[in-house]
Amino acid sequence: MYSLELSLRYSPFPLSIQKKEFEDVKKIYDEIKNSMNETLDSSTLIELSCDKVQDKLISVRAQEIISVQMYEKSSVAGGAKKPGFSLNID
Repeated sequence: MYSLELSLRYSPFPLSIQKKEFEDVKKIYDEIKNSMNETLDSSTLIELSCDKVQDKLISVRAQEIISVQMYEKSSVAGGAKKPGFSLNID
């Protein structure tokens, strides 16, 4: 399972969806990234659906997204890979 997480302008909480296939989440990631690069005059609305929670739909204006990240959720140890970047110091 892969997670896609969005951070929105003026919102302390991220929005996230989950997809079963890497290709699906990568396609959405690229679409959002391209929409973020468009001019601020456009009001592109992005609609996202979640594979884990079938009734979950999210619509957001591309110009309100300040960051997007994707990561793989691991079933090992019941956790997830830590999103973002981190240093492993032993």
